Amino acid sequence: MDQFGHNPFSPGMKSGVFIPDQLISGPLQVVTDSVTIGVSGVIRRGTVLGMVTTSGEYIPSKKDATDGSEKPSAILVDDVDTTTTAQTGGIYLMGEFNQNRLIIDATWNIADLKAAFRPLPIFLRDSIQSPVS
Repeated sequence: MDQFGHNPFSPGMKSGVFIPDQLISGPLQVVTDSVTIGVSGVIRRGTVLGMVTTSGEYIPSKKDATDGSEKPSAILVDDVDTTTTAQTGGIYLMGEFNQNRLIIDATWNIADLKAAFRPLPIFLRDSIQSPVS
């Protein structure tokens, strides 16, 4: 019979808990890219972005903008702090997204945003609900 005594060595192991934010809402493969995010403050994951035509930088899309960013073209993958300078950040170019988890400017509503995304492979869905019995 083997006996195991007290072992004072404890490995430096950490554990974490993953809590999904439910931004991605369907099985469609997501496609990402790395781009320059223009100076806009702290931008949160799930923000709808448009590209400024003259600079090629992505900033939060506003429907009433006139610099090209009025055309939503991507969704931000992770939080990016662009308070003082432009940063490289990831964007989603394709996928199914939970419209209730997106961060959108007040100039947009979901119906108009869905129509603006229609030519692109970005699909907005409501969260899936259980059928009422």
